[in-house]
Amino acid sequence: MLVAVNVLSTCMFQIQFVLLISRQGKVRLTKWYSPYTQKERSKVILVYKRYASLYFCMCIDQDDNELEVLEIIHHFVEILDRYFGSVCELDLIFNFHKAYYVLDEILIAGELQESSKKTVARLIAAQDSLVETAKEQASSISNIIAQATK
Repeated sequence: MLVAVNVLSTCMFQIQFVLLISRQGKVRLTKWYSPYTQKERSKVILVYKRYASLYFCMCIDQDDNELEVLEIIHHFVEILDRYFGSVCELDLIFNFHKAYYVLDEILIAGELQESSKKTVARLIAAQDSLVETAKEQASSISNIIAQATK
C-alpha cells in the first residue's frame, strides 16, 4: 500500500473532468475542472473503472499515465466505501452533496490534493459535525421564533 501512496503523491497531471455513470447510462456525479472545445476533446482520453453498478470515469491528456488515474479512481472508491459503508448508487443519489465533498477533498482543480485516506476521513467527519451543529442551531432558532410568535 505504501507504493500506491507514493505513486499518488507524485502525480503531475491534471484531470479534465470526473463522471460517475450507472449501468443504465444515468450520470450520477459530474465535476468539470476545465472547459475545452470539440477539437480539444479528441486530444483527451477517458479512463474508467467499474465498481458494482457504477462506472467511475476521469478524462486526462493522452500523454498522462492511465495507471495513476486508475489508482486515483480506486482511492476515491475506497474513501466512499469507508464513508458510506459499501457505497452504492443510492448513496450517491440521496447524498450527492457528501460525494462531492469527498471528491473535493481528494481533487482540487483536477489535481490530486490528498492521498491520505485517514486525513480525508478526518476532514469529512469534521464537516459532518459542522453540518449537524448548524442543523441543531437552526432548529433551536426555529423553536424560539415559533414560541415568540404564539
